[in-house]
Amino acid sequence: MNHSPLAWTALPLADTAGLDFATTAELEPFPGVLGQTRAEQALRFAITMASDYHVYAMGEPDSGRLTLILALLKEAARARPTPEDWIYLNRLDEPREPIAVALPAGLGRQFAADMEALLDQLLDTVPAAFESPSYQRRNHLIEREFNQRYEHAFNQLEHKALTMNVAVFRDGDSITFTPLKEGAPLDEAEFAQLSEAERDAFNRAVAELEDYLADLLAELPQWKREMAEKQRELDHATIRQAIDPLLKPLEERYAGIAGVAAFFASLRADLEVKAREKLCAEDLDEATRRKRLQEDYSPNLLVTHAEGEGAPVIYETHPNYPNLFGRIEYTAEQGVMETNYRRIYPGSLHRANGGYLIVEADKLLSEALVWSTLKRALKRRQLLIERPLYEPTGLLPATLNPAPIPLDVKVIVVGDREQYFLLQELDPEFNEIFKVVADFDDDLPRTPETLTLLARFLAHKTQVHHTAPLTRQAVLRLANYSSRLAESRRKLSARLGELVDMMREAEWWRAQSQAPHIDAIHVEAALTAKEQREGRLAEVLLEDILTGIILIDTDGAAVGKINGLTILETGKLSFGIPARITATVYPGSKGIVDIEREVSLGQPIHSKGVMILSGYLGHKYASKFPFAISAHIALEQSYGYIDGDSAALAEVCALISALTCVPIQQRFAVTGSLNQYGEVQAVGGINQKIEGFFRLCKARGLSGNHGVIFPAANLNDLVLKDEVIEAVKDGQFHLYPVDCVDQTLELLTGVPAGTLDAAGNYPEDSINGKAVARLQEIAALYEHEAGLPAGD
Repeated sequence: MNHSPLAWTALPLADTAGLDFATTAELEPFPGVLGQTRAEQALRFAITMASDYHVYAMGEPDSGRLTLILALLKEAARARPTPEDWIYLNRLDEPREPIAVALPAGLGRQFAADMEALLDQLLDTVPAAFESPSYQRRNHLIEREFNQRYEHAFNQLEHKALTMNVAVFRDGDSITFTPLKEGAPLDEAEFAQLSEAERDAFNRAVAELEDYLADLLAELPQWKREMAEKQRELDHATIRQAIDPLLKPLEERYAGIAGVAAFFASLRADLEVKAREKLCAEDLDEATRRKRLQEDYSPNLLVTHAEGEGAPVIYETHPNYPNLFGRIEYTAEQGVMETNYRRIYPGSLHRANGGYLIVEADKLLSEALVWSTLKRALKRRQLLIERPLYEPTGLLPATLNPAPIPLDVKVIVVGDREQYFLLQELDPEFNEIFKVVADFDDDLPRTPETLTLLARFLAHKTQVHHTAPLTRQAVLRLANYSSRLAESRRKLSARLGELVDMMREAEWWRAQSQAPHIDAIHVEAALTAKEQREGRLAEVLLEDILTGIILIDTDGAAVGKINGLTILETGKLSFGIPARITATVYPGSKGIVDIEREVSLGQPIHSKGVMILSGYLGHKYASKFPFAISAHIALEQSYGYIDGDSAALAEVCALISALTCVPIQQRFAVTGSLNQYGEVQAVGGINQKIEGFFRLCKARGLSGNHGVIFPAANLNDLVLKDEVIEAVKDGQFHLYPVDCVDQTLELLTGVPAGTLDAAGNYPEDSINGKAVARLQEIAALYEHEAGLPAGD
């Protein structure tokens, strides 16, 4: 088998094809999004379809999702008609049910201004109308008619009283009677000197006069009602005459708008009844009068647009319930909670109505009731402002019930793949509503054309962020960093936001050195600084290994022990760290026991990888006899959850070492997945894993023997740091790509793996031969203890 290490010439990414410039200042900036043709086509299709074709934009953050979505939507929005303005008007006969009215774009503000002007005119005109000589004269005639009736009745009473020697005195509405003697009224002393017969006669006369007065004034309430009705008719006529010239131009101007004519009719009727109370009360100042008028008549301008601005494009960054669907606010007036139609506030769905709304899936799903309410609004195509169920109802009065508003909006939900598949699984209505998926690629092909476009993209970002231009080598270093993010030499990561952040950090390092351009050295300094900022945990773990707290050997040999490679993540930074894997084998029937799984630390994929080992060992060695062993595998000094199958290759080698008692060289670290036929499969995080073992070997001192064994399928994923490449170049560190378990075992042990001869047997001194012999021995012991005939 070929055991040659990988040549260092296969490692550097130094091809500058497509980067034919000295600095990005020479390039035409590219403000768009790189690649994403599939997603762009899906978005363009959804935009041209009916409004019920809502979109789920699926991809990773920083991949240009929002940039592309906003660019396409704004382009489409310019060609679409500007949607209507929406206002709420007071329903004067039922204030709890405000009326929703649509006006042509831009007319909402004009209508609000016209209504404010009307209120100003009412404040001036109505009080003046009641103070006019004409009104005062007509009102005086009504009062005089009533007074004349009353005076006539009183005169009749006085005449009759004189015939009975009784004087009548009136003090306002109070009437008193006094006896007359010789034509003069008696005072109290004189009245006291009257005889009892005279006083009885006087009392009988007063009783008769009171009955007579009652008869005379029996129609007094009717007179008062008639007077009040005439005064009301006069007030109404005065108000009509005052407001008609004010309202008629507005009624003519807005005659073609549904809902406004009915509002003006109710406004006229309400003013006829309440205008004097609201505008002429002496105990109210002008500010209070105006406030009362506004609370009843001013429109609530919910949404307005400038004429010709096109359809709205709204990106809601905080899609909670009130921000999306609107809200009704309350005020405390003397300890009482109050509200009215003017305290209705719009949500982003109102502002996006007639256009497009963008929301992020994780924020949308984290808010109570939002997802279900959004679905209901989109399905019904109606916007209804109502109190959320989670609001306390005991402290609030009966709320408003505003009329619903027709909804015509296209919603674009931006999220990752996990959220998309979760919604598909949990919500049967999801695919019905979100009919289009815009799938953003995670990676871009690394071609000369893409590199040219990347350089132009970075040229644009230098202008946006006001940085110095980048040199060709700086762009190449950023491209290599992008390939590292993509974990492929043939690709670039679509997470361009991270590339821009790194460019901006490199600008800081350039400014410190006062260089004219951002060069590769500045990019490297930014990358190193980022790793140092976020690398505390990696340093702590390395120190624990160096001090012996974590047991990892990098020289010598041991049976059943091997250096595996793991990945740890802290925030956005991931790093590799070696981990010891141990295996023990003894006669029994338990099979291969995954200790991590037994203690519930092994996650499904890791447990699957261990189970594959049984399939491989049985297929490889036990085709002629029972596979009767007990084996335990553990990832030592691991105290958290473990997932992934990249340790399968190391685990099977540790098992075979324990089975054959052939020691494994500890100068190697191993990573790789495995299938049941012993073929080594690619793994993720290959660069971080290799660098993690290199970092430990470098700290202990590179001997020229250390190396990493990894899947040959990962060759195109190698985007290693310069220090690793230099060590490989100098022969101080080695990389061994492998395709199968046998190749790995020969590297680890220095013993031939062995191949089957014509009789189907392995050489006795080979690893495979030793494994078969040991398994046969264990099988014989198992059969003997179980009392089975040999060979059964």
